[in-house]
This record gives sequence, C-alpha cells and structure tokens, in this order.
Amino acid sequence: MNGAYDFSFCDLTLTALPQGALWVGDHRALCVSDLHLGKSDRIARRSGRMLPPYETRATLEKLDALIAVLDPGMVICLGDSFDDLDAAQSLSDTDHLHMATLQAGRDWVWIEGNHDPGPVNLSGRHLAELTLGPLAFRHIATQEKGEISGHYHPKCGLAGGGTRPAFLIDTDRIIMPAFGTYTGGLRANHPALRALMSPQAHAVLTGRKAMAVPLKAVV
Repeated sequence: MNGAYDFSFCDLTLTALPQGALWVGDHRALCVSDLHLGKSDRIARRSGRMLPPYETRATLEKLDALIAVLDPGMVICLGDSFDDLDAAQSLSDTDHLHMATLQAGRDWVWIEGNHDPGPVNLSGRHLAELTLGPLAFRHIATQEKGEISGHYHPKCGLAGGGTRPAFLIDTDRIIMPAFGTYTGGLRANHPALRALMSPQAHAVLTGRKAMAVPLKAVV
C-alpha cells in the first residue's frame, strides 16, 4: 500500500499503514485499536454536550476503505472499540448493517478494553487477548515480548505545532495509535510511554505517509 512502512518484528514483516492500522501479512490480519465508536453518544449522555454524531460513520468508512483494499481474512479490534458498553448498544441500524457487512466472511476478533470490558451484541469472537504465532494482542501493554497493544493513543508533535497519531515500536512491543475519529492522545515522550519503550524505540507517524523517526527525537 502506498505510503506504508514495513518493519521486522518477532521474525515477521509487519506493515504500519498511514491510516493508523497494522497489517500482519503472514496471517492476512488487519489490526486496529481504539475505535471509540459512539463517543459523541456517550458524551451527550454523560455531560449533555452535543457533538456532531458522525464519528462512528467516519471511522467505519475509514476501516471499510482499508478492508476493500487488503481483503483481510482476520480483523483484530484491539480494545476500546466502543466508547462504553451503552454506546455499543446504541449503534444505529445503519451502523449495525455496516458492521455486519465488514464482518461477513472474516474472522473478526473483539479484544476487550477498559471502555468496553465485555461482549457486545455484534458477531465475532470476544477475547481478553489473542495469540497469533509469536504475537500477543491485548489492549494494555504488560511488557511481554511480542505484544501489540493500544490504550494510550500515542501522538507525536510536529514542527510548527500540532500532533499526529503514531505507532511506537521497539524489539519487544508495539503500541498502536487510536484509529477512531474522535480520540485524544498522549504525547509519545510522556513518561508513561517512555517507561514502556526501550531507548532504541522509534515512532511511526501516520498521515499521508507513514514516517519513522527515533522516539528520543520526538516531542
């Protein structure tokens, strides 16, 4: 895929896609993290503050576009796929149909996150974590070798201001960027992330082109 970044991890070639998803070619698996579907609904319920209710549609359309190109046999949603369990229950009929279309004919895995700690009323496998060859997919990093996790929504600062979602990668782990449309993030140089990643780690910034930079150089 144009603009993607290939790298070696646990003796596999993985691909960081500029849209913020991870492609595991040996298993024809597409991994996305922190979709946070229904976030506008959850904010309205809890605070009364209204946001444009389009983030679920926009996130599903972005995922749909990747699936159309890659045709994965497996899709792994790496936790916090929904902003909370009530948001999962309140998806519109249109969004339910869209999800069902994306899932058709694929092994779809929902990893539990801290926002959605339990099964939702959608088909697919609902797991606390998934082992795929040498890889362990879970929502929050535990510092186990070979793990791929999300949760932190890492972002890197840009020259001139602004931030860009980023993958954090070292020899033992990958922390995924958030794929969802309405998501904040944690700076990649935050102490919590520095503590998880080795000094030799690098960040792969998303955008028009996936761009790798040493983690120690980002702001």
